[in-house]
Amino acid sequence: MLDSLRDTLLARVYDVAIETPLRRAPKLSAKLNHEIYLKREDLQPVHSFKIRGAYNMISRLSDEEKSRGIIAASAGNHAQGVALSAQKLGISALIIMPRTTPEIKVEAVRGYGAEVELHGDSYSEAAAYCKQRAEQTGRVFVHPFDDPLVIAGQGTIGREILEQLPQATHIFVPIGGGGLIAGIAQFVKELNPAIKVIGVEPTDSNAMQASLRADKVVELPHVGIFADGVAVKRVGDNTFKLVRQYVDDVITVSTDQMCAAIKAIFEDTRSIVEPSGALAVAGATNYKLPADAQVVCVCSGANVTFERLNQIAERTLIGSGKEAVFAVTMPEKPGALRTFCTDVVNGHNISEFNYRLNKREAAQVMVGVNISSDADKKAIMKKMAAHGYEHVDLSNDDLTKEHIRHMVGGRPADSTNEQIYEITFPERPGALGDFLDAIGNKWNISLFHYRSAASDQGSVLIGFETTSPAQLEHSLTHASFEWRHPDSLALKLFSQ
Repeated sequence: MLDSLRDTLLARVYDVAIETPLRRAPKLSAKLNHEIYLKREDLQPVHSFKIRGAYNMISRLSDEEKSRGIIAASAGNHAQGVALSAQKLGISALIIMPRTTPEIKVEAVRGYGAEVELHGDSYSEAAAYCKQRAEQTGRVFVHPFDDPLVIAGQGTIGREILEQLPQATHIFVPIGGGGLIAGIAQFVKELNPAIKVIGVEPTDSNAMQASLRADKVVELPHVGIFADGVAVKRVGDNTFKLVRQYVDDVITVSTDQMCAAIKAIFEDTRSIVEPSGALAVAGATNYKLPADAQVVCVCSGANVTFERLNQIAERTLIGSGKEAVFAVTMPEKPGALRTFCTDVVNGHNISEFNYRLNKREAAQVMVGVNISSDADKKAIMKKMAAHGYEHVDLSNDDLTKEHIRHMVGGRPADSTNEQIYEITFPERPGALGDFLDAIGNKWNISLFHYRSAASDQGSVLIGFETTSPAQLEHSLTHASFEWRHPDSLALKLFSQ
């Protein structure tokens, strides 16, 4: 315990990092009826907390190790932290990044003087290649989260919080590999065990929560791609032990809740954090807190590409409870839409309306409506029922948000052998061609929808006509792309 406290107290981070402000969020505080404070790690020189741990570890290398140079694998924040640390210390740095990394992040790393090699379509492939290059070059590997000195560097955030807000009762922290929360929790809980430290993960990237439930480190078969800053399949061995010892709770939040949190942070700060940087606020927003809670949310980073803002804004309305999406059955006749608006939507704004002629006797429509609250949504559903409109609430259907709302078109007219899959693609030139080459020309494509998420990976909804699903799925697996059968009511209503 004394060693861990000493390591954090003596951590060398302020040669390059700043002591970030802890600012009260007045609008969030009023909305949640608790005192909410934002720890602004997005204001670091690299717009992320990662600079703390990276610099602390690299600065402690021996002269002989420094002369060999350093190497790291990362698609974003860790890469920039390592590159800036190396520049500050005059050390050669080689960063291995996936080929899918957005160019803005690659250029940021090169801007700090580091050499960049692009390899693989994912962090896992880049990390495996990084180990090979470390052996070939003799460079010292800088782990993104599971090194004790990296953990101690991140722990300086905990020290700052205790100094800035001694009366804090709860600290919410994003979790990826676990280095950030391990460092904060270890320091804070040793000095003030009464403070609750709560970790927050995306529901589709909950490697730490799954490991705690299994009482051992487990590896997820796949992770979500929206919050790429915490998209880690396996947490660290060291971080797992520290989280199990010091962290009070680990919870998960949805993509929509993250988007709503990004908006809430913007409304208080006029700054836009990345999805993983909003995890703590999303967690606090959806956590049952005592009346006298003094809450700190760590805003871990703001490295989000401009192109992603459209996707974030699109999902924010639903995440904040300001939009509802319904599948509605109405008569296929002139004037039906006008009647629906008069009877049901009157007084509300329609945010979206998707329809294509399919059956002559009835129309299947997807409609989005701006609402003020959950009670408002229920009132609209009550109106639809009263006027005889069959309807389904699709507001929480992820496939609707990613694909279906952009592609309503009806069922295939003459096919009974359609198989539909959701496939994860690397966002790089030629990826689609590689996929189509791998599966060959045996099957006709009956459905296809792709929309760029401005991330390193994207999702494609694709349908094939086949009488041999097993053979098709063997080819999909052989093509080395992640796939699954989507389970979505919207898909059944609009596209099958």
